[in-house]
Amino acid sequence: MSKISFISDVDGIRVDKYISEKLEDYSRSFIKKLIDDYKVRVNGNIVKTNFKVRLNDVIEIDIYNPKKLEIVPQNIKIDVIYEDDDIIVVNKPKNMVVHPAPGNDAGTLVNALLAHCNGKLSDLGGDMRQGIVHRIDKDTTGVLVIAKNNDAHYKLSKLFCAHDINRKYIAIVYGVIKNDRGTIDAPIGRHPIDRKRMAINLKNGKNAVTHFKVLERFLDSTLIEVTLETGRTHQIRVHMSSIGFPIVGDLIYGRKKDKYGLDSQVLHAKMLGLVHPRTGEYVEFDSKLPEYFDNLIKKLRNEK
Repeated sequence: MSKISFISDVDGIRVDKYISEKLEDYSRSFIKKLIDDYKVRVNGNIVKTNFKVRLNDVIEIDIYNPKKLEIVPQNIKIDVIYEDDDIIVVNKPKNMVVHPAPGNDAGTLVNALLAHCNGKLSDLGGDMRQGIVHRIDKDTTGVLVIAKNNDAHYKLSKLFCAHDINRKYIAIVYGVIKNDRGTIDAPIGRHPIDRKRMAINLKNGKNAVTHFKVLERFLDSTLIEVTLETGRTHQIRVHMSSIGFPIVGDLIYGRKKDKYGLDSQVLHAKMLGLVHPRTGEYVEFDSKLPEYFDNLIKKLRNEK
């Protein structure tokens, strides 16, 4: 049994939701079991799942020492854009989680990369995040760079932390955007009620800046190119929704029922530009749009 403790920085949130947010590598059901087994205390008192956490509460958790999760290589086909001794750049498909977590230890990009690279990935991120420097959502497609060794991982991490990289996304949003270009400058943080979501958070959010450019207008939607200055969780999805142009297919930040029968957001990480960790030269990697994205564009053009 190991012990974790921290001081709450929220007010009025259910303790099970809050702990799930803080301990992202553990499932909600695992957190609930800990609470049900009297392994969670707030200010020294045993609590139930519906207990509301207050600001500056001291939360203590006794966690069962889990069995070491063995991440196995899997021969899953991946679209490799570029590869050398230091990095591998891939075009991640839709419906693929980037790295394993308890309860989801197979079928991820890391499982596929371990097989492809014969286990030669950096381990700075831990066993479950081998090689992973940055992530995109499960249902977002596009370019990702992965580190094969610790030196490359360290240098790439510094670039991402300093936002010293170039990223361009392609998306389709609901609504016809009149201006050819625009900038959204609004801080993003946890949603005050639904802690699994992000939101414009003026009080506790972090600086977030998104630039967009209109590529093509359709009958009731717009194809846009998005450039990020920052890399906040769900940044593009939150920002575009906040100005009234949610991403098509985004059931969390957009319309609850998509008119095109999609089950995920039409968002693709098109280009990534950075300084190569070994050569010091600036390089850019481009990824092709997935077939479903291309098909939707054709369908929208026919609706005009």
